[in-house]
Amino acid sequence: MLSHSEENYLKAIYHLSLIEDSGVSTNAIAQKMNTKASSVTDMIKKLSEKELIDYQKYQGVTLTSDGKMRAKMVIRKHRLWEVFLVEKLDFSWDEVHNVAEELEHIKSEKLINKLDAFLGFPKEDPHGDPIPNANGEIFISEKFLLNEMEASQICICVGVKDTSSEFLQYLDRQNIALGKTIVVKSKESFDNSMVIEVNNNEIMISNKIANNILVKRQ
Repeated sequence: MLSHSEENYLKAIYHLSLIEDSGVSTNAIAQKMNTKASSVTDMIKKLSEKELIDYQKYQGVTLTSDGKMRAKMVIRKHRLWEVFLVEKLDFSWDEVHNVAEELEHIKSEKLINKLDAFLGFPKEDPHGDPIPNANGEIFISEKFLLNEMEASQICICVGVKDTSSEFLQYLDRQNIALGKTIVVKSKESFDNSMVIEVNNNEIMISNKIANNILVKRQ
C-alpha cells in the first residue's frame, strides 16, 4: 500500500516524463512537488526500494512498468472524480482540481471501476485531459493549439493547457468551454493576437490565451 506522498511523487514523475527526453532530474521533481532536493532524494530511495522507479546518477529518474501503471491509476482516479464533480455535482471546471487531489487517493479499485461505468466510461476529464482506462491504456485524440489556427478556420474547444482557476474563470467570462465552436475571424501577424467568434460574439484574445486553448479542426 502506497502512502499519499508516494502516489503524488509517482504522478509528478509520470507527468514530467512526458516532457523529458531522458530521465527526470531530481531538481525538476523538487520544483514540481514544491519541496527540497533532500526530500526528493529520500523519496527516490523509498520508491527505488519498492521497485517503482529506476535512478541513475546524472541520468535521472525513470518509472518502472509497475511504477508507471500505479501513476496512471492515480491519474485515472483524479480525472474520473473531476468528471463526476462537474457532471453530477455541478462543480465548475476551475473548482475540481483541489477536491480531486484528495479523492484520487481512495484505494478501492471496485469503487473507481463502478464510478467509471456510472459516468459512461469517459475518455477525457473536464479540462480535456485523457483518462486512463482500467488497464492503463490512454486514448489520445489529435489536438492543436488555437494559436496554430489561421483566419477563417473553424474549430472546437477540446481542452486547455493552463488549468489554473484564474485562466478557467477567464474562459468562463468569455463563454469559452469544452465543445464550443470557435471561428477565427482574424489573426494579427505582429503578435499573433486573434479575433475569434464564440456564440455569435466576437472576442479579441492575446497569443498567450490562444496558446493555452486546445482545439480540433472542424
